[in-house]
This record gives sequence, C-alpha cells and structure tokens, in this order.
Amino acid sequence: MSTDTGDYETRVCFTMPPKTQSSGLERDIFRNKTDEATANYSWYDFSLPRLELHVALMFAVTQIFHFSLKRYGVPLFTSQLIAGLIFSEAILGEEISTKLMTKDSIQVLGAIGTFGYSFFLFLIGVKTDPAMITRASKRASFVGVLSVLAPLLCILPIIPLSQFEGIDKISEVDTLFILPCYALTAFPVITVLLSDMKILNSELGRICHSSALTGDIFSMFILVASGMLKYLLLIDKANSLIFIGSAIAFFAIVLLVLRPAMSMVVRYTPEGKPVSQTFVYLIIIAFLACVSLINRWHRVFSLLAPYVLGLAVPHGPPLGSHLVDKFDSMIQNLFVPLFVTGCAMRVKSINIFKDSLIMVNSAIAIVALLVKFLVCFLPQLYSKMPMKDALALALIMCSKGIVELAAFAFLIDVKLIDQNVFGFMFFVITFMASFVPLAVKCLYDPSRKYAGYNKRNVMGLRPNSELPIVAVIHVPDNVGSIINLLDVSCPTKDNPMTVDVLHLIKLSGQAAPIFISHQKKRNLISCNSYSQNLIISFNKFQGNNWGAVSVNFYTAVSPPNLMHDDICTLALDKLASLVILPFHRRWYMNGSIESNCNHIRTLNARVLEKAPCSVGILVDRGNMRRAMMPSDSSSSHDHDDLPSYNVALVFLGGNDDREALTFAKRMVQDTRISLTVLHLTANDNNQPSANKHWDDMRDSEVLRDVKTNGYINYMHKEVADGHETTMIIRSMVNNFKLIIVGRRDKLESQQTSGLIGWSEFPELGVLGDLFASVDYSGRCSVLVVQQQETVVGI
Repeated sequence: MSTDTGDYETRVCFTMPPKTQSSGLERDIFRNKTDEATANYSWYDFSLPRLELHVALMFAVTQIFHFSLKRYGVPLFTSQLIAGLIFSEAILGEEISTKLMTKDSIQVLGAIGTFGYSFFLFLIGVKTDPAMITRASKRASFVGVLSVLAPLLCILPIIPLSQFEGIDKISEVDTLFILPCYALTAFPVITVLLSDMKILNSELGRICHSSALTGDIFSMFILVASGMLKYLLLIDKANSLIFIGSAIAFFAIVLLVLRPAMSMVVRYTPEGKPVSQTFVYLIIIAFLACVSLINRWHRVFSLLAPYVLGLAVPHGPPLGSHLVDKFDSMIQNLFVPLFVTGCAMRVKSINIFKDSLIMVNSAIAIVALLVKFLVCFLPQLYSKMPMKDALALALIMCSKGIVELAAFAFLIDVKLIDQNVFGFMFFVITFMASFVPLAVKCLYDPSRKYAGYNKRNVMGLRPNSELPIVAVIHVPDNVGSIINLLDVSCPTKDNPMTVDVLHLIKLSGQAAPIFISHQKKRNLISCNSYSQNLIISFNKFQGNNWGAVSVNFYTAVSPPNLMHDDICTLALDKLASLVILPFHRRWYMNGSIESNCNHIRTLNARVLEKAPCSVGILVDRGNMRRAMMPSDSSSSHDHDDLPSYNVALVFLGGNDDREALTFAKRMVQDTRISLTVLHLTANDNNQPSANKHWDDMRDSEVLRDVKTNGYINYMHKEVADGHETTMIIRSMVNNFKLIIVGRRDKLESQQTSGLIGWSEFPELGVLGDLFASVDYSGRCSVLVVQQQETVVGI
C-alpha cells in the first residue's frame, strides 16, 4: 500500500493475517522440528513478544548507563541516546541489527514513539501558561527573540556555499525550511533541563524559562512560515491555498471554539472538585484528531498541532492538572524513552565525515551555536549580571534535547537530509545535552546568594526596632497556630513587627512556577479562593494590632523540592530576621496524629541549611489553633486582670539558645505573658576549655537581665545526664502552652548525653525531638529556634 502526503510518498507492507500474539516460549522450545506446522515456528516472528523484548532491552541498557553516569550529573536523556546508539546499525553492524530490529519491529516502535512524542508536546502545552509571554520582562523577551533571530540571520549566508561545494541534493527552498531547525529555542527542552537541575524557580531559572517560551513561540512562527513558503514556491497554487486554508482553519477552531469551550468547563466545575471524565475523553479525542488528520495536510503540523492544542487547554486545576496527573507519568517514563531510543537507532555509521555536505552542515551548526551563545551572554554581561550567571544563562539557552532530535528525525523521514547529516546532528545533540548540565552545575549555585556577610537574626536587632518575620503556610490549619504565635510575640507600636506571609502550593499541571504578590495584584487570586481565605485571616490579625503589625501576603506555586528557594528568596529580599516554619506533623486535640507530610519535612531541612536568617520550626500539638489571646489584643496589652499565657524557655547555652531567649524576651512586654526560663547546667567539675569559657560568658551576658527581671521566672537546675533532663522537662510540660528551645544541632553536652541516639527528628534538635515523639502525650507546643548559619567570612 502507498500513501501520498503531498511532498513525499511512503510505502507500507502488511502481512495478512498479522502475527500479533505467540503461543509462548514453551511451544518454541519444545517444538517438533519434523512437523511442518511447528518446524518454522518462532515467538520472535510475532509483534507483541518482539516489542516486549525490545522495550526490556532498551530500558535495561538505559538504566545500566544511567546508574553509572548520574553520579557525574549526566541526565537520563544521554543514557537513552547511548542505549539507542548501541542497538543501531552503527554499533551492531547491518547483519546483527537487521536480525534484532526487523522492519516490522521498527515500524511498531516508530509508531509508538511518534505517538508518545506528540503526547509529550501536548502535555508541555497543557502545563504552559501562554499569558507568560505578556508578563515576561523586557530582558527575557529580548533574549528569547534574539536567541532565534540572530543565529538564523547569521547562517543564511552559508546557503550559497552549497553551490561551491557542488552539492545539489536539496534546493534552496528546502534549505530555508531546514535552517530554522538549527536556530530554534525549544521551550520543552529548557523546561526539563531547569526542572532536572532544580533551578526552575531560581532567579536565573525564571529568566531562562520566560526567554525560552518567547523564543519557542517565535521559532514556531518561523517554522510555520517556512512550511507555507515551501508550499507556495514548490507546489501548485491550488494545493497551496488548501494547505494555508487548512492551517488557518485549525488555529481558528482551536482558539475560537476549543479554548472557550474548555474555559467554560473549568468555570462551571465546582471548586475543589475534579473535572468530569467525559470532558477529559473529548480532549483526548481532539488530540488524536490532531495527530492523525492534520498529518494529511503537512507532516510538520503533526508535531506543532498537539503543542498548539495543549496551549489552548487552561493550565492548572482542575482541567490541566487532571490531564497532567493522569498521563504525564506514563508518557515521561514509557513513551518518551522509546521515542528517544528509537531516534538514536537511526544512526547508520559513526564515520560521518565522508561527505562534503557534512562540512557545510558542521559550519551551520557551529555558527548557530556560537551566535546563540554570544547574543545570550554579551547583553547579560553588559547589564551587570555576574559573569558566571551570564555564562550559565547562555549555555542553558544553547541546550539541545528531544525537540531538536525529533526535528532532524522528521527531516530525514522527508528526505531533506541524509544519514550522515543526521548522524552528525545526533552527536551534536548528545554532546550539548550532556555538557550543558555539567557546566551549569559548576557555574551556578542558587543557594550562594543566601550567604551574607552580616548576621540577620533577632539578637542582632537594635532595641525597640521592627522585627521582620517570614511566616510559611501550607494548609489552613497552619493559620491559627502561626497567628497565635505572632500574637504571643507581643507586637506593639514601640516594638513593631512586619510579617511577610508566604502561602506555598504544590505545582500541578503547570510548567512554570508562579510567585504572586497580593499587594501588587490585589485582584489576582490565581489559586482560587483558597489563598483569599488566608488573606482575610491575616488582615484581621493586622487590624487587631493596628499600628503594631504590618502584614504582606504572597502565594508561591512551585514543585515541593524547590519550595525552599521561594522561602529563602523572600527572606533575603525582605531582610527578615526570622522564618517561621510549620512542623511536618500535625496532631488532633486528643493527641492523635492528624497528618504526616514528608515533603514538608524535607523542605524544613533544606531551609534550615540555606536560610539567610534565623529559623523557627513550630510544633503545634493542637492547642495553638485556638484563639489563645483576646481578639482585640492591641487594646488589652495593659490589662493585668486577663488570663495569662504560660510560656517556658529551656536554656542550655549556645547560639541557638541565646537566639531563642532573645525572641522570648519580647513576649514579656505584655503582662499577660508569663515567661519561665529554665537554665540547665552540668553538675561536673571539669575545667572548661577557652572556647567553652567564652561561650559561657556570652550565655551569662544574655541571662543577666533575666535573673533581675521581675516579670520573668528564672529557674536554675543542675543535671547529670540526658535522662535527668528528660524527667525535668516532662514534669513541667503540662504547666505551659508553649515551650521555646534552641535547636543546638550537633552540639553535645552533658545535659543531653544519651539522647542523640534516640532522636527521631534531627531538624528539631535533641530537646525539640522530645516534644514531637510519638510516645510524648503532652499537649504543649514547642518552637525550635536556630540562629542563622549561612554567614561567610569577609
């Protein structure tokens, strides 16, 4: 059978009836060679077991290479390319390769891989918010357009070189269609790279992300224009008008019919409810129509159409997130690897430098990469970006991946390039896909900016100065406990407090993280009414403490493994002295565990490691979600007849304990707060070292006014070991609603001896771990404080 697609012809041979499912290995092993019916039987002649074997071999070889290369930072994409190259004719030879990969198996793998790549482009479009282009900065838009336009203009003069080399294999019109594939900026490739390197929501990652989207849309426009130009110049006018009309009709249907229909589905879906499965199936049918029907007009639209359709789907919940959650794992882990490996298997020879066309192709590729690198690097350097960051940005914009691989696989299918050119570009893509992540990892460290030369902590604040705090919210239950802690901290007009509240939401169904300042965009609540309810609660807290508290609210939508960057960046920008984090475990009022979120625990550990200021982890045993203080706290700070709020601080000594004590001292400015300081010292008579003596002097300095302050109950006790410390703490927890301790990470002392080995939560320190353990039955909440650690020397 032959099919004519307009500019090329494909011949496909079928075996009837088709051999799909075999009778199993048992029949193959124990077949009777004298029986004509079974003598020629082989399970490998059937398509399904042969496909299963090929898939198993591909994934096995890929994982073997990835296991060895991932420790050096080489991405999985490179291992997939290597696996495909090993099964190609270039490595196995024509005889072995033909036996292993028959024509039937290649057709099956090609069909599955093409479908998977089309679905991959569709999901990338679903994750992408096209409105990002309008919100992109001038720098990002300039880099995106220039990264495509400048290389394209520079490689156009190379076209006449083909005449001098005597190359007449392709026309100049075909060359105009090929050149954009060298200069394009692929948004899917850069998005995957930024996500794999965990810099998607860093400052550099946001610039690259916006630039890549702008460049990708511009590249798409050039490819469509090149396709139309080819039809106008090489094909008769009637077919050209049909092609152009079909393309216009497709974009009109997507933008004017499908997009409004899907937006209406989202609008009428109840908040918090999943979208109807019927609409999901209709979208999948529309996707399949794009892949099959549009291929009859022009094959280039079989690659662009799914991406355009995906861009029309409203990103985020409920529709976009549902599609991504439902299909993304299957596409990323099964179909895309098969497509990448299948493309790599097309390489016929490693010895590619035996054709004069390769020299022209090499010049085009080198010039395109060099110009793209320079136009991305030099403007950033001129705008005072650090050199390492500018180099990293330029390398990211030059990265190659699955989109470029698919583009050149398409070109070889339509016979616009030969096997040698495809092999050369395969090695270029493999090199760039491996080199760029390694180079960027050496050049750019997003946590580097969090280290400062000045300490930002509560101890470093001047008396009666404003206390800047960043409060993190994950779920509505965190709101009550955070507000009560802030209220207990006694904000007054003489001791004001600035609270920057950061609402963290898991990124789902979107490619780009979002950071919203609700002060600048008060009417933009892209996270539905979920954030709005939290804003109302904190605005009420600000109103109850008018003149003493200033509240700013932010929403960050990002992947869980990158949320720490949002917290640390906000703390750095706002010059915060303290970040308050909710503990990952929550309890009911009766003491039973309500939830236990591991990704929040990982987040807290990363913030403790990288935060540019002090950090407090609030372990809420359930009692702090209730309103502990009068609602009009600002007008009642001077009333002594109100019920007191009992707070204790356990002081062992060290930087963290001194920071915790300084924060606790602010509380006693409110007469309703009853603060007890429990000072535990070792009862040994060992001679202290010089460093320990200096540390003791600093402890004595911060305790001096505590001992003489009539509003603070100071208690001093000597303990022999950690067991005695545990008994003292357990005997006093029921008398307090909040206990403050220092984290004291990796600090060993006689007061905590024997407890470190039993610690379940190292992020809380030894004492904090006692209050969060399962066998602890008290209802007293605890605040674990760590003084800023990321301070570098001058």
